[in-house]
Amino acid sequence: MRPAIPGDISVLLQLVRELAVYEREPDAVETTEVMLHEALFGAAPVASCHVAVVAGEVVGFALWYVTFSTWKGVAGLWLEDLFVRPTARGTGLGKALLQELAAVCVDRDYGRFEWWVLDWNAPAIGFYRSLGAVPQDEWTTFRVDGAALLSLAAGSTGISPAGTDRDLGDEADS
Repeated sequence: MRPAIPGDISVLLQLVRELAVYEREPDAVETTEVMLHEALFGAAPVASCHVAVVAGEVVGFALWYVTFSTWKGVAGLWLEDLFVRPTARGTGLGKALLQELAAVCVDRDYGRFEWWVLDWNAPAIGFYRSLGAVPQDEWTTFRVDGAALLSLAAGSTGISPAGTDRDLGDEADS
């Protein structure tokens, strides 16, 4: 295990694409090498990455960034993506990557280490549970992107899937 370096960008993008195929979204990757390089190594990096290397070849990665909990009053670590090539699975590399990030949390006094997993990914869910991770089933993820993001930024509330067009304002619990 080691932190990613700029020379890893090409293989990291390939691994991201392989992850997208595994997660049944092969056409969803919009990231380019330039974008990934800027995110990890640009003037103001917004993410970090550790890689798993076997015989000089990068075969897995864990891409993460720092979060903040208002309730705990401390930073945390959000694992955006964890992926190990199928040929290297079952060798302990996924666990080693997670242990590396857990050590980052401990070293930096972060209050928690979180990530999400697709609900159909039973092997990953079992793996995470075996490490002591606890699902947060009471939370629902929301996302605003594309036209809805532009609309919200412009001050329009849009139409909700439930068919309401009401601005919840102070009533919303964020």
